[in-house]
Amino acid sequence: MRSLVREHRVHLEQLVQPVFVVERAAQAGPIEAMPGIARLELTEAVAEARELFGLRVRSLLLFGVPAYKDAAASSSYASDGIVQRAIRAIKNAVPDMLVIADLCACEYTDHGHCGILDGRGEVDNDATIELLTRTALTYAEAGVDMIAPSDMMDGRVEALRSALDSKGYSHVAIMAYSAKYASAFYGPFREAAGSVPRFGDRRGYQMDPPNAREALREIALDIAQGADIVMIKPGLPYLDILRAARDTFDVPIAVYNVSGEYAMLHAAIERGWMDGAAAIDETLTSFVRAGADVVVTYHAKEYAKRHG
Repeated sequence: MRSLVREHRVHLEQLVQPVFVVERAAQAGPIEAMPGIARLELTEAVAEARELFGLRVRSLLLFGVPAYKDAAASSSYASDGIVQRAIRAIKNAVPDMLVIADLCACEYTDHGHCGILDGRGEVDNDATIELLTRTALTYAEAGVDMIAPSDMMDGRVEALRSALDSKGYSHVAIMAYSAKYASAFYGPFREAAGSVPRFGDRRGYQMDPPNAREALREIALDIAQGADIVMIKPGLPYLDILRAARDTFDVPIAVYNVSGEYAMLHAAIERGWMDGAAAIDETLTSFVRAGADVVVTYHAKEYAKRHG
C-alpha cells in the first residue's frame, strides 16, 4: 500500500554520474576521500560510460584533469584536450549517452581559480567569459550534448548561448550552475580534480551560504540569458533553496549532491553507523521531493545497480 500511494520516486533516467578523466596514466586511480570513485584514463572512462548506460544511467558529467596547467588555462580549449577527446570517444562508443561537460577553468589553471586573473590577483569576469566561450565551442565541435558552466561569472550564460548559436550549435544545451555556494563540502572534489586554489578562496564569485534571495535572483538571470537547466550546488545543506526555486520557476532544475556529502555519508556507512543502501536512497529521494528534476550524484551507479 505504501508503494501504491508513494508521492515521489527517483528514476534512473534523471540521475547524472560525474566522471573524472585524466590525461596522464599516472594521474589515474582511486580518490581517497571518495570511496568507490576514481580518476579514469580515457579507455576506462569509455568503459564506465558503457556500464552506466547498461544500468540505465543515461547521463554523465565530465571533468578533465589535464597534464599541463598554466595561468591562461590553455589546456581547457585545446582541440585535443582530455575532455574533448573523452567527448568524442564516449559519443562514438555509446552514441545515445547524454554527455555533459563541466565548463570551468579551475582544473586547468596553475593557480587553481576559476578564471583568468587580473593584475591584482582577482578573477577578471569578462576575460574569463572569453575563455569559457572558446572552450565551450571546442566541446561543441567534439560532439557534446550539453555544457555546464560552473564558474559563476556574471553574464556567461548569455555569452555562451550567443556563441553556440552563431556557430551552428543551437542544439547544445546549457545546464548552468546558477546558485553555486562557496561551500565547505567541495574538499574531496578539489583533491580529485587537482583544483585547490594556491591562494585566497572563491568567495568573490561563489555565493555566500547564508543568502537565499540572492540565489533566486541568480537563477532568474540565468533563465533570462538562455539556460535550459539551472542548478543548485551543493544539495543537502541547500534543500530550502531547491524548494524555493521549484516554487518560483517553471524550468528544469538540477541539484548537485557534491563530493563532501558523498564522503560524509560513506564515512558513516564504512563505520557501520547507518544502513548504506537506505541512507543513499533517502538522500536521493530528498532531492526529488524538494523539487529536483535532475540529480547529479556520485551515488548514481551504485543506486542503479540496486534499482535497475
